[in-house]
Amino acid sequence: MPFDAALELQRTHVQPEWVDYNGHMNVGYYVVAFDQAFDLFMDRIGIDAAYRERTGGTIFSVEAHVSYLRELLPDAPIAVTLQLLGWDAKKLNIFLRMYHIDDGFLAATVEWMSLHVDLNTRRAASMAPEVAARVEQVW
Repeated sequence: MPFDAALELQRTHVQPEWVDYNGHMNVGYYVVAFDQAFDLFMDRIGIDAAYRERTGGTIFSVEAHVSYLRELLPDAPIAVTLQLLGWDAKKLNIFLRMYHIDDGFLAATVEWMSLHVDLNTRRAASMAPEVAARVEQVW
């Protein structure tokens, strides 16, 4: 299934605990699924546990705009993709899409703004050069 030019991060399914009293995926768990996929991207570009320990740098989310387009039912297979909209040494602007794998429809999107932060100062700070190089490769 073509997911446009975006980077596919994760394939999973709607977990039983994500289903609400309406019998579909609860709105909050769309964000959980997006966040889990974004964590995989962070690992991919090198902002992982070792990086946080070594540099004190990490990513904080500062803004998100979620669109719920189609409902997802229990156990629905989903794929999450990422498109990098823009970036610099201190921020990432990404767009994530969630697709129903079998039926091929776009279920939800989120545009996310994140800052690279120094955990010692709790302020925005430049990411390490090797991380910036990996982000540049995605760009």
